Amino acid sequence: MSELKQGDKSPNFSGNDQNGEKITFSDYSDKKLILFFYPKDNTPGCTKEACNLRDNYELLLDKGFSIIGVSADDEQRHKKFIDKFNLPFPLIADVDKEIITAFGCWGLKKFMGKEYDGIFRKTFIIDKGIIVKVFEKVKTNDHTNQILNEL
Repeated sequence: MSELKQGDKSPNFSGNDQNGEKITFSDYSDKKLILFFYPKDNTPGCTKEACNLRDNYELLLDKGFSIIGVSADDEQRHKKFIDKFNLPFPLIADVDKEIITAFGCWGLKKFMGKEYDGIFRKTFIIDKGIIVKVFEKVKTNDHTNQILNEL
């Protein structure tokens, strides 16, 4: 699959959230959606990103956005992450990496001289089914302002 970019139609997706409830793209296809992909619950960068979105949740709602996070962690791990940090938005447990792969967020990464396959931290802003912005360099501490300043 080629890299998704601004103007592309969003891939369809469905997956279970932290409560085992199914979330599908069709639930959000007529809305503005912040779909953020992150490597792992309870890690420093991922926690900063999720908490920044949490702290600005009402502002983002007022701007018409819904928010969904996606990682390969399972439902139970997502539930603990949400409970620990009081996150107000759902997290999809994509343990099979189907959604992660569909959005081009899985591949070869490098860290401290080692190469491995992993999840790329990316955020997609989707409006009525069309990708309007892709953030490939996410500012975990200030992601909300990064999103609002670009739109």
